[in-house]
Amino acid sequence: MDADAADTVVFEAPAHFRFYKSGKIERLNRPPILPAGVDEATGVTSKDVVLDADTGLSVRLYLPKLHQNTSTKLPVLVYFHGGSFLIGSADDATYHTYVNALAAAAGVLAVSVDYRLAPEHPLPAAYDDSWAALRWAASAQDGWIAEHGDLSRLFLAGDSAGANIVHDMLMRAASDGDGSPRVEGAILLHPWFSGCAPIEGEPPAATVVTGMLWSYACPGAVGGADDRG
Repeated sequence: MDADAADTVVFEAPAHFRFYKSGKIERLNRPPILPAGVDEATGVTSKDVVLDADTGLSVRLYLPKLHQNTSTKLPVLVYFHGGSFLIGSADDATYHTYVNALAAAAGVLAVSVDYRLAPEHPLPAAYDDSWAALRWAASAQDGWIAEHGDLSRLFLAGDSAGANIVHDMLMRAASDGDGSPRVEGAILLHPWFSGCAPIEGEPPAATVVTGMLWSYACPGAVGGADDRG
């Protein structure tokens, strides 16, 4: 492939990403990255934990103010951010602000997973990272979870691609035998399962975009977008 062809833009989602014929992706969204710490608006305290230094897998934990100095055990919510498996992170301003508010309003100890992104790390990397993070949370290796978390009330939640990940986590938990985490409930927010055929009134053009996104999230998969969704 010559240089000019490699630099040809084949798809662009304004303010999100730009795809090139070479397979390169340019991320156009550059949301502010917020550090962990005390959130003044909610009183929630957060911290980052690296789970795998080799892959960069990490999580951000959120502990509500009202329960930081009590013996009350909190439900544990593991959250997976959206972004078509291509963008987003646990520490970007949108998700950090949202999970702070969620932990405060719901009264949960939240674990936000910062999984690897495609196309640099195509699927199933995001699924595998999320499964490792879920198992870690359920093992109560962290002091916050051991002291404040009630793992008999373990919940999952995610939006868009994150909701797709929730679905995968539930399937893995159901098939992994007695050693898998026991999930009490799950919330799938605007789950992204679109494939080759329009669903629920989607315009035909939507499947073209979906197919393009899946081709970058899971390049080389056989059978089109429906095998990847």
